[in-house]
Amino acid sequence: MQEVHMVAQGKGGVGKTFIASLVVQYLQGKTTHLHCYDTDPQNHSFANYPAFNAEVINILNDDDSINTRPFDDLVEALIYQDGFAVVDNGSATFSPLMNYMAENDTANALAEEGVRLVFHVPLDGGQALTECVKGLDKILEKHNADVIVWLNEHNGKIELKGKTFKEFSVYKANQERILGIVKIESLAADTYGKDITTMTEMNLTFEEVKVSPEFRFAEKRRLNMVKESIFSQLDAIPLTDAEISHEPETA
Repeated sequence: MQEVHMVAQGKGGVGKTFIASLVVQYLQGKTTHLHCYDTDPQNHSFANYPAFNAEVINILNDDDSINTRPFDDLVEALIYQDGFAVVDNGSATFSPLMNYMAENDTANALAEEGVRLVFHVPLDGGQALTECVKGLDKILEKHNADVIVWLNEHNGKIELKGKTFKEFSVYKANQERILGIVKIESLAADTYGKDITTMTEMNLTFEEVKVSPEFRFAEKRRLNMVKESIFSQLDAIPLTDAEISHEPETA
């Protein structure tokens, strides 16, 4: 495995699986081997995308208590399988996985084996923002890895007491570790918002939307514009050592 891209945040409902799906689709074409893992013990939202063929890492015992030992199998795969990996970590397993990784010094262990680890951390606007910032701070404090911050404005602007993200203390203290920032802008709910909701509820990729009879021309074009907005931001970030150019497409 050359690189691991882990989407993690302790707060639920902040767009982790959507962001994981964006990362997977962006990385497709950079490697002939792309492996996906879903560590959510309850919803398996990431594994519901047929195109990703994600493996579920089950950490629940029969009595629904958490057993972190299966994370050993995940680390083994991340080290010895060729290519890239995307891990979607559900909010229910955020603390268990982060604690496991801290106790086992996983970030440094991966680095020693030549595996690059990048955390993708969503920040959601609105009431969830304070908790999201705490999750980001925990990742930066406990793990020696690069971070990409995703500003999800679906529920509001990413602002605290009138300050934007780059004015937050967590950014100022860690900006050398933050590779970049990706903004998911708040778009019209009755058009773009509805399109994205339909695409995610159907567990479709952008490429699948382009050929799906369920989407009309205008809907396909709007979703393609969303894709190009996100991918152009990722192009500006040293997301991966592999080089690729995403040319704008027409619906």
